[in-house]
Amino acid sequence: MLLDSNIVIYAFDPAHAKVADFLRGKNIRASAVSKIEVMGYWRLTNDDHQSFAAFFAELDIIALSPEIVDGAIALRRKRSIGLADAIIAATALAHNLPLATHNTHDFDWIEGLDLIDPVEG
Repeated sequence: MLLDSNIVIYAFDPAHAKVADFLRGKNIRASAVSKIEVMGYWRLTNDDHQSFAAFFAELDIIALSPEIVDGAIALRRKRSIGLADAIIAATALAHNLPLATHNTHDFDWIEGLDLIDPVEG
């Protein structure tokens, strides 16, 4: 399962404890772009930065590849989609992984992409 950036953040939010519970024991991965989004947030405290860094250190971080780049381009040519979302969706498709996201409406138009919402589900 590939994690969208928002699911990484929810996993650390006590108000969304069920997200962390849902992820526990699962084979989870993240796109390099999710790591950039989360770790690069300018208001992140040092403690939060260390917590997220430890979390990402335990994950398989999927780097950009030519297949992911081409997939993201194809998605952006079909419909208006943010660059990060296009890369994350293309990563999930390229690796045949379901995408865990709370923003299902941003991705529900993408053919072949399996979506999971751990916040609602």
